[in-house]
Amino acid sequence: MGHLTGRYVAVVGPGSGATQAELDEAERLGEVLARDGAVVVTGGMAGVMRAAARGAHRAGGVSVGILPGTDRAGGSAAHTVLLPTGLGELRNGLVVRAGDVVVAVGGSWGTLSEIALAVRTGVPVVTLAGWTLPAPGALVARDADDAARLVRTILTADGA
Repeated sequence: MGHLTGRYVAVVGPGSGATQAELDEAERLGEVLARDGAVVVTGGMAGVMRAAARGAHRAGGVSVGILPGTDRAGGSAAHTVLLPTGLGELRNGLVVRAGDVVVAVGGSWGTLSEIALAVRTGVPVVTLAGWTLPAPGALVARDADDAARLVRTILTADGA
């Protein structure tokens, strides 16, 4: 059993406009988290979300995409499970609340809203290659492996 078995990690980031380096980090992060036993939760679309799901899949893990629209066909097939909500950007709150911790890879306005929702609701945040904010308690990772290490530290400290 992995260190994070039974834990959910929300990986958030841009659906479009992510750099190749950010996509590579997100894919590596999804892989490492899945190998550790975590369920990877994303917004279900392209970009960082698809990359994290692809990494989780490669490691034999599970990824859940919480979609803004009402049609599963609109989501990324890299995910194990796609859940349509019909909530548009409001689904960002569901993504954040589904995670025991949020890792933000890259930066977009949607990503910033997810970081803000996480901080506001007390969900721990790790940032990687994106927004660097004076968010209370937010940790900054150097790379995907460091982000996974920080996630382990956070979740072990809270009794996981």
